[in-house]
Amino acid sequence: MSTTANEVETIWREADCLWTEQQIERAIEAVAQTIETDLADKDPLVLVVMKGGMIFGARLVMRLRFPLELDYIHATRYGLETQGAELHWKVLPQHPLEGRHVLVVDDILDEGETLCKILQSCRQQQPASLRCTVLVDKVHERKYQPDFKADYTCLEVPDRFVFGYGMDYKGYLRNADGIFAVKGL
Repeated sequence: MSTTANEVETIWREADCLWTEQQIERAIEAVAQTIETDLADKDPLVLVVMKGGMIFGARLVMRLRFPLELDYIHATRYGLETQGAELHWKVLPQHPLEGRHVLVVDDILDEGETLCKILQSCRQQQPASLRCTVLVDKVHERKYQPDFKADYTCLEVPDRFVFGYGMDYKGYLRNADGIFAVKGL
């Protein structure tokens, strides 16, 4: 059964706003300042994970006031579903990672399997350093690797299905100007 515009409108209308646009932008600015301190002199390659990391990646790199190269990757376990499955690579980085300082930018650290596998793939290319940043970390006890944390995290969200600022609900609502939780999920 496909998702309808009416279903999506209802989801958005009934959702709980967890973080407003202003709160998110302040959190991104704070993370950008830390990243700038760590990477400004390293000529980094920033890899944005599509599609979810697109909005966060754009908002973040516009705040990084130093030379960097920008690339993207597309790996997904979700497609248009609300639960993850096997990792599927759609686009690999166009820039070589060997010897580079690499920052991977993603939307959410939920269970973390996708991000861990992306980082594992990047490590195989022997970067000089490898770091990751996420817009949100979902707080729960089901992490793929229990001790894994992103190097830079903007915000935390409760264990609910969230959308907005790049995160989607069945392919929709990435454009929501806040971070929202679906009622009942």
